[in-house]
Amino acid sequence: MDGLTLKGMRSQEKKDDVMETTLMGKVFVTAKVDNLEDLFDVEKGSISSDAVRSAEVHDARVDARGTGLLLPSSMIASLGLRPLRTQQARGLVGVFTIRMFRAVRLSIQGRDCAIDVGEIDDEFPVLIGQIPLELLDWVVDPKGQRLIGNPEHGGQHIMEVF
Repeated sequence: MDGLTLKGMRSQEKKDDVMETTLMGKVFVTAKVDNLEDLFDVEKGSISSDAVRSAEVHDARVDARGTGLLLPSSMIASLGLRPLRTQQARGLVGVFTIRMFRAVRLSIQGRDCAIDVGEIDDEFPVLIGQIPLELLDWVVDPKGQRLIGNPEHGGQHIMEVF
């Protein structure tokens, strides 16, 4: 075993796990989520801007290992989002089916995008995955535990159209 005992291997594995956790860290951001259909109704003059259903979340978790935007069931209900489809998902518990809802406007640190929403149980926080990060041109700074503008774009919000 290349000079490592089983005890030594376990110790190294544990050390690597701690190092990975320390490097990755946890990034939490304030995010605003607006019902996109309500915003369209404001543009049409059907409702007033103060009737737009929205939520501001001060502890949304950024998880770049995830894909999309996941909101707890109760938030989806309070935003009045309409179901769109079901979709296969993969997570720590394996493969499962989640319900997808019509797009919202997601705003983080002055940048916004439209994105469909996946439903998660109320016990979980809002989860922001790789697709919204790409749309908003944010990258995770693991050391600073924050989002920064994409360094490849000089920190500016730029859409790539290759």
